[in-house]
Amino acid sequence: MPVLDRGLPIDDRWTDLADDQEIPAEGAIIVSLERWRAERDALTARRDAIGVRLKSNQLATELAADLGALSLVALEFPKFRDGRAFSAARELRERFDYKGEIRAFGHIIPDQYLFLTRVGVDTVVVPADRVGPAWAHALKEISVAFQPALGREDGTSVLRRHLKGTVPA
Repeated sequence: MPVLDRGLPIDDRWTDLADDQEIPAEGAIIVSLERWRAERDALTARRDAIGVRLKSNQLATELAADLGALSLVALEFPKFRDGRAFSAARELRERFDYKGEIRAFGHIIPDQYLFLTRVGVDTVVVPADRVGPAWAHALKEISVAFQPALGREDGTSVLRRHLKGTVPA
């Protein structure tokens, strides 16, 4: 399936492995949290990048001690109305200062894309038949946000402080 970064398709260097799939000798791989726990030593002995896939019912805290060894954390959205992965992404960035790639996958709709980027998600996996301009457009759809986002201070709180004269012009 295509991977989007900033609304545009990119080449995906990652191989998403099932738990019963053999680990390739080289190449960036994504494994489940269960496989990571069971095979951590063998996986970290590889030279290539490792990512871990979290189901929506698994917490970011379960990876906290291992984040330094991971280049990617993939967060599942089993249904578009299940927002737990939004919280997990924000927790990875804010609480654990995770600098690697955060990837969203599952049932994601373009309407969620801007909000995913605001909580720290870098890339999104989408079905091949759903790639199109709607994703890039979604990033520009909202020009004023009421809540702050990770990595930037914008939104109405800054506007209000500017109008009060507490933020330099």
